[in-house]
Amino acid sequence: MKNLSLLMMMLLIFSACSSDDDGGGIKLRDAEEVKEENEASIQDFLSTHYYKMESNPSNPNFDRIVFDSISNGEEAIIDSEFLKTKTVTRNDIDYEIFYLKFREGAASERHPTFADSTLITYEGFTLSNKIFDVSPNPVWFDLTQIIPGFFEIMPEFRGGTGFVENPDGTVTFNDDFGIGAMFIPSGLGYFANPPVGSKVSAYSPIIFTFQLYKSKETDHDGDGVPTWMEDVNENHNLNDDDTNGNRVPNYLDPDDDGDRVPTREEIIINEDGTIEFPDSNGNGTPDYLDESYPLE
Repeated sequence: MKNLSLLMMMLLIFSACSSDDDGGGIKLRDAEEVKEENEASIQDFLSTHYYKMESNPSNPNFDRIVFDSISNGEEAIIDSEFLKTKTVTRNDIDYEIFYLKFREGAASERHPTFADSTLITYEGFTLSNKIFDVSPNPVWFDLTQIIPGFFEIMPEFRGGTGFVENPDGTVTFNDDFGIGAMFIPSGLGYFANPPVGSKVSAYSPIIFTFQLYKSKETDHDGDGVPTWMEDVNENHNLNDDDTNGNRVPNYLDPDDDGDRVPTREEIIINEDGTIEFPDSNGNGTPDYLDESYPLE
């Protein structure tokens, strides 16, 4: 199987396009129409399939979540006590993501943000139950480089306790990490451009099962502002936040307002790690986003 770094590591441009755009001369389908088709397909899958846990010979710590068609009165996924939903808005379209929360994770551990780094094991399925990607061993992923449906569900879970990265590259942890599955409509996945060579068809929903072991807050540009806070318009799309208009999004720009004073020098990082954002001229815009301060 290909690694998720190949299959999920692109925020697909096509998923952000309207039906009037074209990709390489191919007219994209209407996103609302695809959304409705996906909703029906996912609902049908949830109503006609059940889940079961299976031991995993590749990794005893990673019990597989397997889906199968109902044949003998098994409980449908749609009726599971673990099934949750979350509404996510992307490109002015409201999507409903169904996900299974078998275990949230340890209460003492943080919820990752949509922009953090997470250590997970996972499997990716099509709705026809074909596995298109898998990592039975824990691997770190930068959520800013992963499809929206995935990074929107990760904050609903927590990691586990007792996490240790060993010198030989292995990791150890307690059996209290987050365990779940998510059913992602194509508008929050690959839309018209699934990974080349995968078993995923264009405009098709996908499923991921996963275990979350650990998360780390990221600061991609090292300016002292955590990446998730660089989402100025709070739409969970970091690439459309470019305060100084230099075509470098804030989360990758160490001088967010372009005033030639580094962002790190226009904020206050306290000893306990909390951050203050001074507004020295009182105009309602913090100094690090205000190109009019300081005046030369």
